Amino acid sequence: MQRQFNTLTLALIPVAVVINIVMGQIVAVLKLPLYLDSIGTVLVGALAGPLAGGITGALANLVWGVLTGPTIIPFAITAFVIGVLAGWFARLGWLRAGGGAAGLVKAAVAGLITGIVAAIVSAPIAAYLFGGVTGAGTDALVAFFQSMGANVIQATLGQGLVSDPLDKTITYIVVWLILLALPRRQVARFPQGEQLVA
Repeated sequence: MQRQFNTLTLALIPVAVVINIVMGQIVAVLKLPLYLDSIGTVLVGALAGPLAGGITGALANLVWGVLTGPTIIPFAITAFVIGVLAGWFARLGWLRAGGGAAGLVKAAVAGLITGIVAAIVSAPIAAYLFGGVTGAGTDALVAFFQSMGANVIQATLGQGLVSDPLDKTITYIVVWLILLALPRRQVARFPQGEQLVA
């Protein structure tokens, strides 16, 4: 556990938290049916490991909730899961920088799987705490599914299964491109760097 939190990781976590909040806030203001608020979480998970990624995700939601309102705070659970999954996928080599099209496909599939899991974790939170309405751009999808006869849990799960896999696929591809652009020597200095540059 201690290995995941070297000096580079501790320096990256606050930067990642800011990236999450800024990207998430931009998307929220634009009312897009995506989130893009876990780029920093996935980056830390990939570079440092599952626990570091999970803590980054949860911390970002807590800070964001304090700054803008408590609605986002319960979703810290989902953000934690996203960070843990990113760390695991990196350990499996699915976020290894390079590999051409095959590397891109692995990153996309990791994002797709993470998105499905995130949708399953988030749906009960959105349904039971907020009645499916969180003030995000994805609320329109919840309303659409409800207009088709879905109850609130079905509607929030349906929304999540539409939005989250796409959102996390984009997120993982962005992180894969970041890792590809970073100097290999710098990446290798992080706790999981060897799995990303080998």
